Amino acid sequence: MTGQTLPFNPPQDLVDRLAGPGADPDLIPLGHLAERLGIRILEATPDRVVGVMPVEGNEQPYGLLHGGASAALAESLGSIGAALHAGPGRYAVGVDLNATHHRPATSGHVTGVATAVFRGRTAATYEIAISDETGKRISSCRLTCMLRDA
Repeated sequence: MTGQTLPFNPPQDLVDRLAGPGADPDLIPLGHLAERLGIRILEATPDRVVGVMPVEGNEQPYGLLHGGASAALAESLGSIGAALHAGPGRYAVGVDLNATHHRPATSGHVTGVATAVFRGRTAATYEIAISDETGKRISSCRLTCMLRDA
């Protein structure tokens, strides 16, 4: 992707909602996938983003939380943190996602906590810990986002 221009020009209202040191979780646009997965944002700053997602409706055929749903939660949370870090006139796009699934979740909600590992001028990396309702970690993820001018 180096040297390429992305065919994406984020709407100004999106840039405005993600501007500043923190964002009102109710105003953060999640996109259709995150909405279909039932992801809700509880806290959002450039350093830390917390969100929840129901297990029900996001299972694979064996009744366990689908690993892809966990990955989508991780990328959603890390991307929000990176976008908040990028600030006005810039946007974040995920370029690398790694997810390791440790144990299954079968009911209730899972909570994801994205914590900034590196926040630079052109890239940001977040570690995302996803836990079940008992606090046991079910997935460990890492997301790197490229930061671009809008």
